[in-house]
Amino acid sequence: MKLTYEPVIGLEIHGELLTNSKMFCSCSADYGSAPEPNTNICPTCTGLPGAMPVVNKKATELAALVGLALNCSINKHNTFARKNYYYPDLPKGYQISQYELPIAEKGLLEVNDGSDNQLNVRVRRVHIEEDTAKLAHEKNYALVDFNRAGVPLLEIVSEPDIRTVEAALDYATKVRTILRYLGVNSGDMEKGVLRFEANISVRPVGSDEFRTRTEIKNLNSFRALVRASQYEIERQIKIYEEGGTVVQETLGWDDVRGVTTSQRSKEEAHDYRYFPEPDLPPLQLSDSWIAEIKSRLPELPEAKTSRFISDFGLTLSEARFLTSERTLANYFESVVSKSKSPAKTIHSWIAGEFMRYLNDSGLSIDDVTLAPETLAKLIDMVTDKTIGASAGKTVLTELFKNGGDPAQIVKEKNLLQMTDVNAIQEIVMKILNDNPKEVDDYNAGKETLFQWFMGQVARATKGKADPNVTKELMVKGLEERKK
Repeated sequence: MKLTYEPVIGLEIHGELLTNSKMFCSCSADYGSAPEPNTNICPTCTGLPGAMPVVNKKATELAALVGLALNCSINKHNTFARKNYYYPDLPKGYQISQYELPIAEKGLLEVNDGSDNQLNVRVRRVHIEEDTAKLAHEKNYALVDFNRAGVPLLEIVSEPDIRTVEAALDYATKVRTILRYLGVNSGDMEKGVLRFEANISVRPVGSDEFRTRTEIKNLNSFRALVRASQYEIERQIKIYEEGGTVVQETLGWDDVRGVTTSQRSKEEAHDYRYFPEPDLPPLQLSDSWIAEIKSRLPELPEAKTSRFISDFGLTLSEARFLTSERTLANYFESVVSKSKSPAKTIHSWIAGEFMRYLNDSGLSIDDVTLAPETLAKLIDMVTDKTIGASAGKTVLTELFKNGGDPAQIVKEKNLLQMTDVNAIQEIVMKILNDNPKEVDDYNAGKETLFQWFMGQVARATKGKADPNVTKELMVKGLEERKK
């Protein structure tokens, strides 16, 4: 009997913290704005002898904030350690990190496993460390830029509780959303400020053993996380089915070829020869300090989603869309507070024409200059039938491009909706009288022609005829012409 396998997945998420200075020195953490390579550096972040590190207070606060958001316990006594390994992007020959006593541990995050089943994924630890330098590989050599070396980095390590690639994606997506809600990381994976590492093994379904795992390093997109995980799961299953043995190793992901590639044998903790950082005293965090950090927690995505469902009558998918970005959720609520239209109508406009314009223009919600009260006024004009939906789209585009007042734009462009029943009746009758063949075909069963008739009215009125009135009159007119 052929065995059926299941994956066992644990994720490590590395996120750069949004601080002004680096983790252990006063150099700017905004390495992307450095004019030249190796100019945003000092003796501390380049590891020169005698340089002494100093802990970044802001980074410590942000790390604790993340730990609390992930339902972790904050360790009031936590320490730094030296993680020893040699690589050209590591200027000191070791990385200052946290090992035995991280700032936060034993957290929990609820995720969806891809089949609408909720799964609790334990967060093993949240710890602070410093980022490495950046390597640029040429044909026969490599260049190193130390501007990034020492930037504050947060590592979030899950337990191996994830059993599907879909659950891994949901976990990674939710962590990214939380980091953005807290304002501790931009979430811009294209710039490398957020990276995933997947630890993967497979085992027979029903087994509770933990088999040999591999680690896929530096996945810088959700797409890469999904593709690399799926490939590695299938690769390991094939090895077992052919009677082979999975080797514990660190892998890279070749996105072009769609395969994992071996980089080196997988290290264990003892390989790094961790020992306490002698130049940094332990961090001692008081109860009052932790309480003050906790008071900074905003309403988090899951709580906001539940509130949007209960307060605004939205569906789960509608609420999750709106709460996917804190800025978007705040914008929606601001429009709702200034509008007379139903919240679901406002969601439809934001999820539809509003986002379509942003996507077509390459903009994000953070780039929007259209005031919530202006959008609310426009939506209300459509709701109360001052203008039609088509005219509303025209006005929205004008507002995005040039700003202004919706009522003034409607007046200037002559977009007021035609609601005069007699006027619309006259147009409907003319269209039916001018197209006897189409009328006969419709009454013979070709019902798709109804939309064609409606389109003719829209064309004749430049989209200004009330669609509900038009539909009612069109149905009546066609019925009267039945033989």
